[in-house]
Amino acid sequence: MTIWLLIGLVLFLGFKFWEREREASRFQLAGGVVVLTRAPDGHFHWPGRVGNIEVDFLVDTGATSTALPQALAERAGLQPLGPVRVHTAGGAMDGFVARADVGLEGGVSARRLTVTVLPNLQAPLLGMDVLGRLHFSQKPGELRITPAE
Repeated sequence: MTIWLLIGLVLFLGFKFWEREREASRFQLAGGVVVLTRAPDGHFHWPGRVGNIEVDFLVDTGATSTALPQALAERAGLQPLGPVRVHTAGGAMDGFVARADVGLEGGVSARRLTVTVLPNLQAPLLGMDVLGRLHFSQKPGELRITPAE
């Protein structure tokens, strides 16, 4: 029984190590250029922070503004500035706008960024309000991002 438990533990730890390495390899910083590799879900993810909360932003070039799930906004202590109604591929949604300090791995940041907060959003979306300040190019499976001049 002990041998089977040890084998199971080794397999579990090996899988966790492989999973962590795979996640880490999706983000690379090379000479001031951020390189994001497409994740298994088909999207590009950029690790960052909202205030002091670590988040995994979904890079969304189709989003006008950065959007956060309401639960995340509440954990970060964001205060509503006013209501907003947005139209998404899934239909119209009501939420509110707030200001947030957003930091991204690789040194990209936006202080007091106006963000849209939506109650039913599944993941934080990094929109063109931040991405539009950067230069980016895409090739199969890879997104390269450099700061704007």
